[in-house]
Amino acid sequence: MTQKNEFLGTEPVGKLLLKLAVPTVIAQLVNMLYNIVDRIYIGHMPQTGSLALTGLGVCTPIILIVSAFAALVASGGAPRASISMGKGDMQTAEKMLGGCFSLQICISAVLTTALLIWNRDLLLAFGASEQTIGFASDYMQIYALGTVFVQLTLGMNAFITAQGFAKQGMLTVLIGAVCNIVLDPILIFVLDMGVRGAALATVFSQGISCAWVLLFLFGRKSILKLRAKNFLQSPRLILPCVALGMATFIMQASESVISVCFNSSLARYGGDIAVGAMTILSSVMQFALLPLQGISQGAQPILSYNFGAKNVERVKKTYRVLLVVCLSYSVLIWAFVMGFPRVFAGIFTPDETLLAFTSRALRIYCAVLLLFGVQLACQMTFVSIGNAVCSIIVAVTRKFILLIPLIYLMPTLVSDKTMGVYLAEPVADALAVTFTAILFFFQFRKAMRKLETERQA
Repeated sequence: MTQKNEFLGTEPVGKLLLKLAVPTVIAQLVNMLYNIVDRIYIGHMPQTGSLALTGLGVCTPIILIVSAFAALVASGGAPRASISMGKGDMQTAEKMLGGCFSLQICISAVLTTALLIWNRDLLLAFGASEQTIGFASDYMQIYALGTVFVQLTLGMNAFITAQGFAKQGMLTVLIGAVCNIVLDPILIFVLDMGVRGAALATVFSQGISCAWVLLFLFGRKSILKLRAKNFLQSPRLILPCVALGMATFIMQASESVISVCFNSSLARYGGDIAVGAMTILSSVMQFALLPLQGISQGAQPILSYNFGAKNVERVKKTYRVLLVVCLSYSVLIWAFVMGFPRVFAGIFTPDETLLAFTSRALRIYCAVLLLFGVQLACQMTFVSIGNAVCSIIVAVTRKFILLIPLIYLMPTLVSDKTMGVYLAEPVADALAVTFTAILFFFQFRKAMRKLETERQA
């Protein structure tokens, strides 16, 4: 059985990263289309497009929370399963898969219930106005029903990629995204369902993706298989997975909190146009960062497998290659955003007022995007080698210690208070990348020395 994934420890690192990262990057970009396509179509709705887009932006914190819970289980369970595979312990790896599956079912039930009961109250608390609450509520009422599909698709697909099946992982999101792209214009415009149509298209598409994932993991091709006997597991096995995934959860959940902070602060200083611009800014940032996450996730099986196999040099080489690729990409995409902000903003809205405002804000908001390659490479390596503590420290520092206070501090330090809110992002990012790089330098060396000692023992 272990022979099926031995290539993770034998093939040339550069070639292997390319093989795993390209499908994963495509998958990330395609996955992004779920929300991005919704925003593009909704932003171009006649008469109500700008308000509807702002309403959908208010839904973003809730959507991020749902995705964060999927990441909580997946980003911890998948690397630990890879480490067990590297050790040749396939039984434990399958137990992790089964236990994580059951945990995500339970999480889905709780989230769906909460969203159906407190839908409108949450949206009002997250910055919806009288003009946008109707659009936001219509979208979330339907989206809430598809929570289980989101959880299982995002969560279980990580276990497919962790086995080295990057192409199958790509197909998971490709199938769903194609369905969403086809259904969106039909339901939004042809059937005149507006934001309800966008939500329904997303739910249906995620359901198709979920079916694909489960069929693969229950099927013969998967190295790790979903088996009913593994659904109930001891907390001793599952809690370390949750602990390792906590960093990614904090990062994504904090995006929800940060979205609320941004929306409330921008509503105070700039009104609906500033909140609407933030919807576009976050979409562009998502577009820019998802390929980085895809590259990092492509490296995760290589890092985790070889860490489990105590192959020190291969872990080091994989990190170096990952860092160079991530940094090269982040510099390139930063140059495009800085050079052509109006092109990126124009994808989401034809409204000239919103377009002009967003183009200016985009250059400020994404000013430090070029350094994100360092952040993502270091953070994914922490996760891949099972360093839960440092992963959590990095995530908490960037979001809670730096960004949230700066959202409220920066407007007091500059004359243009609305742009001051946007300025909080690059200032926090610059400080966070510096901290992460320093922490990684010392912790990674320590981890490699320990691994070398264990191999020689």
